[in-house]
Amino acid sequence: MKQNDDIKIAVNTRYLREQSEPDASRYAFAYTIEITNCGEQSVTLLNRHWHITDDNNRVEEVRGDGVVGQQPVILPGQSFHYTSGAIIGTEFGSMHGSYEMLSADGERFQATIPPFLLSLPHTVH
Repeated sequence: MKQNDDIKIAVNTRYLREQSEPDASRYAFAYTIEITNCGEQSVTLLNRHWHITDDNNRVEEVRGDGVVGQQPVILPGQSFHYTSGAIIGTEFGSMHGSYEMLSADGERFQATIPPFLLSLPHTVH
């Protein structure tokens, strides 16, 4: 499968204080992802593959169909966004991964999700 530069991915994260339990080493984060199709044909998001790493270098791999129960079709020039979450055992962590996409002409390819930080507000790591 080839890499496709026509898919742009932007991420925003948020610490979920109300769903976290620091005394139990449970830190919850929401992330909102915007996937923009800068190409000339529609694409379908088939699968996701995540690497979620906490500050102890514990890695959780997640694979699955689509995102948030959907396998969206993204038309040329359009964007799809969704919000999901992750729970890690430390105040800091990171995520990265890829989406398996299918172009309108039947070609499967990987769209890379660049690494992003999970961290409590107003902290530097």
